[in-house]
Amino acid sequence: MKSWAILSTKEFREGWRSYKFLWIPLLFLFLGVSDPLTNYFMEDILAAVGNMPEGFQMIMPQLEANDLLLASIEQFQLIGIIVLIAVFIGTISRERSNGTATLIYVRPVAPASIYLSKWALSTLVAAWGVICGFAGSIYYTSVLYGSISFRTVLTVIATYMLWLLFVMALTVTMSALFKTGVGAALTIIVIPIGGMIDSIIGSYWHISPWKLARYGLFISEDMIEASHYWSTLALTLVLTVIIVAIGIWATGHNRKLTFV
Repeated sequence: MKSWAILSTKEFREGWRSYKFLWIPLLFLFLGVSDPLTNYFMEDILAAVGNMPEGFQMIMPQLEANDLLLASIEQFQLIGIIVLIAVFIGTISRERSNGTATLIYVRPVAPASIYLSKWALSTLVAAWGVICGFAGSIYYTSVLYGSISFRTVLTVIATYMLWLLFVMALTVTMSALFKTGVGAALTIIVIPIGGMIDSIIGSYWHISPWKLARYGLFISEDMIEASHYWSTLALTLVLTVIIVAIGIWATGHNRKLTFV
């Protein structure tokens, strides 16, 4: 426990020094506010740009507040998750390849402490970024399109936090299992591309970790059966525990890949 606390403090300081606690929340804030503002001012933007054919008229769809919240979630899934994977996929493998991990491995530090400190930092940064993104999205959506219930906000954010635990666990575990390039490719295939596949043909099943990010909004608006939500939540948590266990094992097993 003491070694985990020391390593977590080290990771936290490195996160501040690399400005991850600053630029990642700013990125998610931009993603969160982009859809409400762009959709609301689209007609003004087109009018300002000009050069439209004579008689051209665009009829904008009538969007509800929940539609914009869902759009923000899609932005997080499409861009935000890929950025998080790119930032944290080398959290273990990069230290092995450049030899800095030797400073830790020569000490009697448990692999669990190393892995959990990396996972904790990546999840903390990701969660802080997503909270900022949702805050921006909810604020401008409420101002421009109407209020969103507190129950919906709480359910959406809490559910997305559980999704982040899964994503960051998989990212750090891939970093523990493989070299950075291979781990990045596999994680992008499993998470973002897997999510795209699920959105295309996912109507054939109702329980999948890739549905969890959207299920928070759907369950709060009674758009899905409660059993589908809770089964997906339970499956995601079970898979997260399994992935973390694999990551801890890989962190210790692959010490030999460190340049000494």
